[in-house]
Amino acid sequence: MTTETDRSSVAAQAALTVEERWANFHRYGPFGLLAIGLVMSAATSDVVGMDRTDWYVVGSLSFAAFLLQLWWVRAMRTRPGPSGAGILNYWVRWAISFVVAWINPFFAFYGACGYFDVERLLPRRMVRPGLIAAVVVVAGSQSGGLPPKGSLGWVVFGGLVAVNVGLAGVMGHLNAKESERARVQVETIAELERTNKALQDAMGENAALHTQLLVQAREAGVADERRRLAAEIHDTIAQGLTGIIAQLQVVAGTADPEQARQHLDRAADLARHSLGEARRSVHNLSPAALENASLSEALKKTVTEWSRRTGVRAEFTVTGTTEQLHDEIEATLLRIAEEALSNAARHAHAGRLGVTLSYMAGEVTLDVRDDGRGFDPLELPARTGTGGFGLDGMRARAERIAGALTVESEPGGGTAVSARVPLVRHDQ
Repeated sequence: MTTETDRSSVAAQAALTVEERWANFHRYGPFGLLAIGLVMSAATSDVVGMDRTDWYVVGSLSFAAFLLQLWWVRAMRTRPGPSGAGILNYWVRWAISFVVAWINPFFAFYGACGYFDVERLLPRRMVRPGLIAAVVVVAGSQSGGLPPKGSLGWVVFGGLVAVNVGLAGVMGHLNAKESERARVQVETIAELERTNKALQDAMGENAALHTQLLVQAREAGVADERRRLAAEIHDTIAQGLTGIIAQLQVVAGTADPEQARQHLDRAADLARHSLGEARRSVHNLSPAALENASLSEALKKTVTEWSRRTGVRAEFTVTGTTEQLHDEIEATLLRIAEEALSNAARHAHAGRLGVTLSYMAGEVTLDVRDDGRGFDPLELPARTGTGGFGLDGMRARAERIAGALTVESEPGGGTAVSARVPLVRHDQ
């Protein structure tokens, strides 16, 4: 993106530079061409035969031409295209050039100004007459001065007019093509710049939408977790407390000590069961391992303890630049790792296991690989009753925070569990 924008800016600057140079030529070029005519006339006055009267006329008209161009330099700032002022400037300048070129042919340099700005100063209907008028001045100089002398002089003059008109036509056509190409180039560059700006705006909007989606995913995850806890409290703890109350009511209404003891024992069992359910719910809500440690430290400790407890060789690796993640991201990855290790301990019968935490651009990946007996991912094992959630639970945890979980395994080929979640920093 940056490269294309830089190229567009360079091309646009080059086009503007060429246009500015042409504008400077149209402002100050007539001054230079008038000066060349004066110098050449002074050098050839004796050859041409200029007398004192001729010099009065040339001097007066040259000064008038100087003042005319000074006026036009100021006027052209507000009249860049064909206008009444431009028409007046063109034809007054041509009249001056015709008279001074009649006196000395070298003033044809000044008369040639019409070749360069006829299309800038005159409307379309006057371009051809204006160009022919400029050709008359230049061809008269090329044929030896105006008026032509003798029939041969007129023939040469007519031939030079025809040649100059043809050359001027070709030059005008090429200039029109070049102007059109320059105009198209400028418009293309402007369109490219607008497209690049729109693309940058779209990328910024996409980034904002991505952040918004992450926020919504976190909020949805919190709401989902609340619903899950509410359902667990209703289905386990609340039902357990209801059962305890029922047992105690029976005890209060019976006089048989043996029957009362049985109901008290049942109430105690229900209380212990409800306490276990409450502890499990709290444990699933906030991992204690992350209270005083970073995610990488908690994962390393978890893997080490798992290896010591199971006797399976396990290694933990971190790649990329470690960053402090959002609490929910860290908790989710730790829970997924714990569940994956639990599954490996119960089902894999592995001899070696590896856990890798990778920090990448925009996402974090957790990989758990073992060399155990593996399984067919299309035939998932039944959910256990030991408090775990299995692969479905790990996948649900990842999806709550806009992540994804993939499982690769085959019988006898080990298992690889990979969780990819957005990299949301702690301060976001």
